[in-house]
Amino acid sequence: MSKPIPDAMDEVQDQLHHWHFFDEHGLFDHGVHLNLLSFDLFGYHVYISKFKILMLVVAILIAAIYIPLCRRVAKGEILKGPFWNAFECLLTYIRNEVAKPTLGDLADKYVPFLWTLFLFILFANLFGMLPFMGSPTANISVTGALALVSCFFINYTGIKKNGVKGFVTGFWMKIDLPVVGPVISSLLFVLEFAGIFIRSGVLAVRLFANMFAGHMVLATVLLFAVKVAGANILLQSGVTALSLAASLALCFLELLVAFLQAYVFTFLTALFMGMATHEGHGHDEHDHEEKAIQGNH
Repeated sequence: MSKPIPDAMDEVQDQLHHWHFFDEHGLFDHGVHLNLLSFDLFGYHVYISKFKILMLVVAILIAAIYIPLCRRVAKGEILKGPFWNAFECLLTYIRNEVAKPTLGDLADKYVPFLWTLFLFILFANLFGMLPFMGSPTANISVTGALALVSCFFINYTGIKKNGVKGFVTGFWMKIDLPVVGPVISSLLFVLEFAGIFIRSGVLAVRLFANMFAGHMVLATVLLFAVKVAGANILLQSGVTALSLAASLALCFLELLVAFLQAYVFTFLTALFMGMATHEGHGHDEHDHEEKAIQGNH
């Protein structure tokens, strides 16, 4: 009696622990691990994992590149060369195409935060392209923390501009109907107020899902070459060649996704910050979103 054919996703799940970009705790299944510190704190196991180290490396790289760049610009020097021009263009693009259309006069005040957010996500995404590394943003805990930071700034900008009372009352939509009007207004108020947290949660899930899905597809394609190991030489050569070719194409797609997702996360954060600064932001936010998107294009 023949054995049942296992589901393809089950096979992928069984192999996940062999792939470094799914392993948060170390580089390999056996041997070298990067748990440099591990202890219990209030019943929670705390450890320094690979992703934590990568995020520290990301922060150091950003500082090493942009601190000298900013010092040269502050001295009035003209940046020359593709290396410096490429990194300067990233900042210019975020300021002119993201911050300005969404925040208007407040753009220059909050653009340092948007620069930092974009660069951190971009560099973290790109680490997934390197062997034996992995994208910290393919971890929901990392994207969740980034979303919390965005949520703080979204609400901070609204409160800073309109005050606590003006910010909260901006979610109230007056319905001129007898009896049911106040009830509907109250329900809409709860929904709109909860929306500021829901939007941040969507930011976290969007970034995590896109980065994790890319790694999952890449791992699945590479598994085809692993599964035919030891088979007929012709079959093995053909499947391996196709698998490597598809993996190379996916790597270029992953590179595009790394930039795109960093941009989307930063743009939506700036968009929500801009909406929060307007009076009555709860009921006209969709108009602001449409205008900002049209202005960006």
